[in-house]
Amino acid sequence: MTTWRDSKESEIRHISLPEQQVYNHLLQWVRVESPKQSIERFQRLFLDGVGYEDFEIWLALEKIVMDKRAPTEFRFVINRCCHILINHWHLKPNTRRAVQELVALFDHVPSPLRVHSRAPRRLRELMQLFKRTEQYLTLQRLSRVMSDTPQYSNGSKPVANLIQRYPYLYEHCLLSEDSSQEYQQTVRQVQARVQRRFECDLSKYVTYQVRCANLRRNRAITSPRRIIQPVSNPTLLTEGELVSALKQFFGKVQGSYTYQDVARSFHTHSQHTACFKDFKEDLYEYLIASIDPAYGKQQFNKRLYTHLQNTLPEWDYQTPNEFMVVRTCTQLLNFLVVESPQRPHHYTFVDLITNLGTTITTGLLLKIVLICGKVKPYLEKRFSILFNHYESETRNSVPWLVPSLENLNIALSVHFGSADISCLNLLP
Repeated sequence: MTTWRDSKESEIRHISLPEQQVYNHLLQWVRVESPKQSIERFQRLFLDGVGYEDFEIWLALEKIVMDKRAPTEFRFVINRCCHILINHWHLKPNTRRAVQELVALFDHVPSPLRVHSRAPRRLRELMQLFKRTEQYLTLQRLSRVMSDTPQYSNGSKPVANLIQRYPYLYEHCLLSEDSSQEYQQTVRQVQARVQRRFECDLSKYVTYQVRCANLRRNRAITSPRRIIQPVSNPTLLTEGELVSALKQFFGKVQGSYTYQDVARSFHTHSQHTACFKDFKEDLYEYLIASIDPAYGKQQFNKRLYTHLQNTLPEWDYQTPNEFMVVRTCTQLLNFLVVESPQRPHHYTFVDLITNLGTTITTGLLLKIVLICGKVKPYLEKRFSILFNHYESETRNSVPWLVPSLENLNIALSVHFGSADISCLNLLP
């Protein structure tokens, strides 16, 4: 019997000999078969459940499904079987689409009533149960991510269709409690590939806009007509919204200072702060500098100040350390965005967007991450909670969500990615 640790390192799950036999069987064949053949094999083994050509493997699967723990454990088995195929296919562009075909098989699980043999009937019951699990939900999300076609779903389509656009959500939305190390690596590789593509598209778009602006300027003087190959807007924002967001995140926001400048100044000053209480006072001033006074004075500034004062008050007269800073910033993100999947209240976030706009609100969150880079994954997790909460809703029913997801994608790409938009300063 072998063991493997789940992705949250919360427990050790034992893998029985029959399970290992099935895993080894799939590993053996996925290396030599085409995706089409592997999908057909998967269907014969797990959906048909009768007449499988390798009787020894069928006996192993029969032991798994007839085990008394199968109602709780089978989801891990079938999930890992899917991941074995996906880990092999994701590496090549011409085989990635097979992931969608594999996941689509679950739409056609035969009824248990159509078979009389005990083990096949039990297998179909377990496959139906699997479709109600978090593991299946993550597989559905992954199938959308694996599409090489950028998703531009209209307002009547579910938000779930857009997950491919937001690589910062992947680790939080695509990994489940039993994700193997190999599958975690697969998700990170896919994430890096999609992120690079977006950053490249964003850089090309900015360069295109600058060239167009220069061409218009030159034509006003005297210049022969030139043709510039158009570059599509890589976001779901309008062109005006995108340029505005880029200027906000990359340009001057407080006098002649950028977000990076202001964060650097705060960081330098905070290193000389004598006590944690003073640090929180300075953090409050740092944040409200981005808030429209007309909005802040209504109640937001007071609520923010109270929240900070109530954060780790027992440490107020201690010298600030990394633990205090990280804890303060994570609790700030709970307050400003959303606390948890169990408590998905986000009134403050929607109120900020309604009154300040999506870009300014995103800038406020960016200011927190820029002074404490360790909370970047935590911010991404907050947005994944919102995405998961609304993924079955249409875009039209939550009109603020997609602009928020797009703005954060831009902000993170500009400040933590490799998108080169330095020529943005040349735009009028």
